[in-house]
Amino acid sequence: MSITQPSQPKSAFVEQDDLRVTVAPSTKVSVLQKIVNTKAGHIAKLKLRFPEVSLQPKISDRSLYDALRAPNASYIFECKKASPSKGLIRENFDLTSIANTYSQYASGISVLTDEQFFQGSFDYLPIVRANVSQPILCKDFFIHPYQVKLAAHQGADAILLMLSVLDDRQYRLLAAEAARYKLDILTEVSNQEELDRAIALNAAIIGINNRNLRDLSTDLATTEVLAPQIPADRVIISESGIYNQQQVRRLNPLVHGYLVGSSLMAQNDLDLACRQLIYGSNKVCGLTQAKDMQAVAKAGGVFGGLIFYPPSKRSVTLEQAKVLVQAHRAQEQQLNLVGVFVNEQPQTIAETAQELGLYAVQLHGKENSLQVSAIKHALIQANCGDCQVWKAVAVEVESPSTQPLVDSEIVKLVDRILYDSKSAGQFGGTGIQFDWQQELPEKQHAMLAGGLDPHNAYQAKQQGFFGLDFNSGLESAPGVKQHDQIQRTFAELRKN
Repeated sequence: MSITQPSQPKSAFVEQDDLRVTVAPSTKVSVLQKIVNTKAGHIAKLKLRFPEVSLQPKISDRSLYDALRAPNASYIFECKKASPSKGLIRENFDLTSIANTYSQYASGISVLTDEQFFQGSFDYLPIVRANVSQPILCKDFFIHPYQVKLAAHQGADAILLMLSVLDDRQYRLLAAEAARYKLDILTEVSNQEELDRAIALNAAIIGINNRNLRDLSTDLATTEVLAPQIPADRVIISESGIYNQQQVRRLNPLVHGYLVGSSLMAQNDLDLACRQLIYGSNKVCGLTQAKDMQAVAKAGGVFGGLIFYPPSKRSVTLEQAKVLVQAHRAQEQQLNLVGVFVNEQPQTIAETAQELGLYAVQLHGKENSLQVSAIKHALIQANCGDCQVWKAVAVEVESPSTQPLVDSEIVKLVDRILYDSKSAGQFGGTGIQFDWQQELPEKQHAMLAGGLDPHNAYQAKQQGFFGLDFNSGLESAPGVKQHDQIQRTFAELRKN
């Protein structure tokens, strides 16, 4: 694996007493160079709005370094409205709402303050700080001590210094200014040369940017190559290209945490997106009470299962489900609801999905490819074309050597497979675990069910499935979930 070596636009650095910028001639100016070239003009405008003599920089009392050294993976979540690579990311940029959501999950909050390319503002810093107790990272292209002083004035607790922009002398000058206000420094590197410098500069928090700063592509291999070389006493953060829990599990052995912005800001339901990233795409099925649904969402769940199969002890009617869903929708934290059906008529499934606004329908019977096609058609006819179709596949508990029968045609038709235990002729709801080590098609895209509880949740998480499906292992009685068991389970899923 090779690491890209971007050129360093150091000539854009602005001395304390000089706002002139000399740009080295180039046949092709990188995106990074374009951004840095605007900084002197941006600083001049900032000085008109915030005269340096009027600044009253605050001494930080929130340590980003300490916050990131928690036992489990830490997250710096970012308030980012736009970026050069994606353009406008979040049109409804409600900072107070974003900050309140992030405060429930993040170890630190990053605030973009570059105006021209990220639609950020230094005015955002005090707004975010007032709504959270976490340390605030001011993320900008720092080239002048004035920016550091302004960040402290506006309430930042840490700043970003990019070694792709600064040479060692410039870095030390800005670091000294940051030290005056006890601001932590996230030192960003993107290649071997920058990493060597960061280590030599004794950077306490090293952020590895997985983004190629010339063409804006991302590659997590950058973290995998650089992180093992960093001394154990430093905090390591992986930046850019982090979209899901599978990637987090991949990098967890190498880093202390992650800086995530664009992938979260692009989601309509920010709270659910945070849960999905931190805990994974996990489901609690057999829900019959609104308070249980809320407990699952609060603990970190993403999917909630409603069973529409009368023989099941956890079955609900459509009318009961309507009451549950109405109560749940009134809550701040939402679940993606999945309706579970067994050999049900396509029209009934589609009508239920339409009435309840289901995220997915889970087929837990003997549905063949023709029936699955009919169900998908019925969903489209009911204006539920976005509703996913999941198909449960039985895995024999008593005969672990027997490969589960996965119809290749069904795999092509459905959005997701769910593997569940079959024991003594009973498929689903057995509370029994099958052998997770056996070969299972589409495993990385499939849900795992059967015998899951707080005791084996962490082990199950390590098996490489898309998500886990809990049910009886979290109950005191059929359909009655134990909230302490739910919390214990998701605490296990939160572990590295």
